[in-house]
Amino acid sequence: MTAEGEMTNAKDMTYGQYLGLDQLLTAQHPLSDHHDELLFVIIHQTKELWLKQIIAELKLSRAMIREDALVPVHKSLSRVSRIQSVMTLSWDVLATMTPADYSSFRDVLGSSSGFQSAQFRQIEYMLGLKDGGHLKYQEEGSPGHDALRRALESASLWDEANCALARAGFSLPSEVTERDWTQRYQPNAAVEEAWLTVYRDPKKWWPLYQLAEKLVDLDDAMATWRHKHVITVERIIGFKRGTGGTAGVKYLQSTLEKRAFPELWTLRTKL
Repeated sequence: MTAEGEMTNAKDMTYGQYLGLDQLLTAQHPLSDHHDELLFVIIHQTKELWLKQIIAELKLSRAMIREDALVPVHKSLSRVSRIQSVMTLSWDVLATMTPADYSSFRDVLGSSSGFQSAQFRQIEYMLGLKDGGHLKYQEEGSPGHDALRRALESASLWDEANCALARAGFSLPSEVTERDWTQRYQPNAAVEEAWLTVYRDPKKWWPLYQLAEKLVDLDDAMATWRHKHVITVERIIGFKRGTGGTAGVKYLQSTLEKRAFPELWTLRTKL
């Protein structure tokens, strides 16, 4: 696109124009003169770009599961877990920042915090980790608030997977397949038993079995990301409070046991 919004002729298109590099590379605005703040900004902006791609993949994945396209959905779900791995590795780059480096510019962050990331919360909602309280951190009427509200009110990836299970002939109670999507999902014995049946005979239920393992990949990768986040934050600021007013490392540690697809984990003990 040109500055006036007109479509650039394909034969005249440059690499920079196609990628919008003028906008992208001028979107970093450190507020201090300390060298490491640029790294801090770029790391977090990059994460937000990857979160945007994850959201696109999860939207597609939910739609495909709703249509019982349980094999083609592997591509999108695999892409999400690969992106999660890249995001986890990026903590190693941030960890090159020493406590003194971060302290030199931390004050300019004010009350801003990754805790306020609308896209990260949207992903949690889309996976099935619903907590309506996070809406208060987004300005009402803002794009972030609207996207988060829609995700809260929609069936999650786990809800769609369980509905697919019911369509395959498994008996699931209505409180699972017809519930209020805005509410936090509660593990259900009937759901665990149904998925346990799938796991005990994977050849018979191969599409569902493979779907379940792809979902476990996402949960596994999320847990790994959270753990590396905790270690990185502790390495840089110890047990200081977070900039957004959270308990910092203590809060992050409390998230380590979150599981979006709980029955896929508990059933393993019964195999």
